[in-house]
Amino acid sequence: MFGIMLAMFLGALDQTIVATALPTIGRALHDVDDLPWVVTAYLLTSTAVTPLYGKLSDIHGRRAMLLTSIAVFLVGSLACAVAPNMIALILARGLQGIGGGGLISLAQTVIADVVAPKERARYQAMIASVFVASSVAGPILGGVFAQHLHWSMIFWINLPLGAAALWSTDRSLRRLPRHERPHQLDYAGGLLMMLATISLLLALSWGGHRYAWGSAPILGLLAASAGLSVLFGLRLATAHEPFLPLAVLLDPVVSRGTATSCFAMGTFIGLSIYVPVYFELALGLSASQSGMSLIPLMAGVVAGASASGRMMGRRRHYKRPATLGLAIAVAGCLALAWHPLGLPFVLVEVLLAGVGVGIGTVLPVTTVSIQNAVEMHLLGSATGVMSFFRSLGGAVAVAGFGALVLGGQAGSSAAADALRARAATEGLEPIFRSLFIAAAIGFSLALAWFLSMAERPLRSGTPTAAKSAAA
Repeated sequence: MFGIMLAMFLGALDQTIVATALPTIGRALHDVDDLPWVVTAYLLTSTAVTPLYGKLSDIHGRRAMLLTSIAVFLVGSLACAVAPNMIALILARGLQGIGGGGLISLAQTVIADVVAPKERARYQAMIASVFVASSVAGPILGGVFAQHLHWSMIFWINLPLGAAALWSTDRSLRRLPRHERPHQLDYAGGLLMMLATISLLLALSWGGHRYAWGSAPILGLLAASAGLSVLFGLRLATAHEPFLPLAVLLDPVVSRGTATSCFAMGTFIGLSIYVPVYFELALGLSASQSGMSLIPLMAGVVAGASASGRMMGRRRHYKRPATLGLAIAVAGCLALAWHPLGLPFVLVEVLLAGVGVGIGTVLPVTTVSIQNAVEMHLLGSATGVMSFFRSLGGAVAVAGFGALVLGGQAGSSAAADALRARAATEGLEPIFRSLFIAAAIGFSLALAWFLSMAERPLRSGTPTAAKSAAA
């Protein structure tokens, strides 16, 4: 568990540690215009390859693919640390993302290999704590390294951590149960899915920032993503062994659980990005105070995941706590939307903590339900699909919330200045009301999908599942 958690921490930390160091990196490498690509390159590659790692782990085993993922991530980190210019750094970040895309999904798959579904949910609290720790520690470490040491330290720190994860997981995973089967990898299907994903993410990253949402490049990227998605769907229907097994995609628990996870996690990621903007511009807090004020939301996720995980193995109707949790998240967002500028700060923090608890309750239930619904030899593919749509949901939510709050300008200083100017004349209440209403809609959609997901009995042991898979 230590090695797995460390591998997950690496993948999660690198999504947050770079943001606060970007201005320093731009000055040091004498290139400010291309700075967004430092984030975008990692997002594109890590999201696109996540399902591929799941499929390959079903073919070649978890240990081989997790070690490959860590090794590629470390090579990419080293290339980032020694990058002499911005182009080299962007290319290295893309390579780092190819490795990072497998860390989180493969770690969850390994846990599913060794822990029975009935006991697995309590480990999801540990996973949630990793994400919360990276969300809090990443921006702080990035700022400290960039200001007091050197910006390259945000990449050098990955090397000892990655070496420890590599050593720990290599030794432990030699004893991992083997469930893989011989498969044929659908290269055409995988390529179509990755190209469709990259086109969509580029449109979401550039829309409202580099190009207007209605401009030809953005509309062209969206059209390309839609067309490639149609071709990918046709490939799934006609391939002898499609890239994503139809037994996984058509399972009602997997499809509805993935949709729930996509809307819940995507909305949470969007809130974690734009609630600090709300703190700074609407409540007048400083940047450091905004970061500290985000802790109740993050801590609530861990508390909700811990409580839901402990109850899941002991309750027959394990969906009920998460159903209540999502309803609380919806109610909390609506309360914040009701009067976003006039509520006492303590009440705002209490409401955000309640939203965090609500989000936390549903994450372990969807993960374990999806893994419980498939045979062991399809575990990697199912977990990869879930992780992929979680990341995609986050990208869509960040773009959508950015359009509501910052005019789609991805948190730029110009957008922040424009918002402050509007505050002097019109006020910011309508803007942040729309933010919290959008979050309530996102959680409501997650709740609707979650209510439609079947509540199947949890398996109490992995050997039985492995035996049935082999048969």
